[in-house]
Amino acid sequence: MKTFKHAAIAATILTATLTSQSAIAGWSANIGLVSDYHFRGIQQTESASAYAGVDYAADSGFYVGAWSAEVEDGLEVDLYGGYGLELESGISLDANFVSYQYTGDFDSAYNEIGVSASYGLFSVGYVNGKWDGAVGDEDATEGDYTLVTLGVEKNGWSATIGSWGKTFDGEYAEIAYGTDIGGFDVGVGLVVSGSDLDDSESLYLSLSKSFEL
Repeated sequence: MKTFKHAAIAATILTATLTSQSAIAGWSANIGLVSDYHFRGIQQTESASAYAGVDYAADSGFYVGAWSAEVEDGLEVDLYGGYGLELESGISLDANFVSYQYTGDFDSAYNEIGVSASYGLFSVGYVNGKWDGAVGDEDATEGDYTLVTLGVEKNGWSATIGSWGKTFDGEYAEIAYGTDIGGFDVGVGLVVSGSDLDDSESLYLSLSKSFEL
């Protein structure tokens, strides 16, 4: 996935990029390492995970990109595109499509459409997705899910709460801090989950670098 406006914290990399990508015209890339890969309150690995991505954003506000990370079995590969704009009022809007694919038997495919808005410190997002069914689960072949998120960010600190709906149920909360050290984005975060997908607490560290191509 990509980078933060102020820091790189792996659990919310994709969301941060989708809501700010239109502000960075041209090609960019990123690489990084996270001690414990989480996404939307769901633990993806129990060990360190390396990731890398590449993005293209046009001056018009359209963007596309690809991102990949190591998971327990193979790779997660994300493909996405969308459109973002900032109104004269200072409100930023974004609409996007994301497809999550896997090279091994770690998980099944997910495809989703998302919209988000932000103003000042605050942001809100909504995702509607389709899930192909858990690997090895003969009774579940596909399902629909939704996710609503509320976030706040200031001076490197960020906090997010999310609520799952439809096929999945439950909530998660995440608080994180990131800063630049020697040209690298360094972050630390705490995730607390209470959902069908994950019911745990975890502390993680991240290190990443982004650059223009």
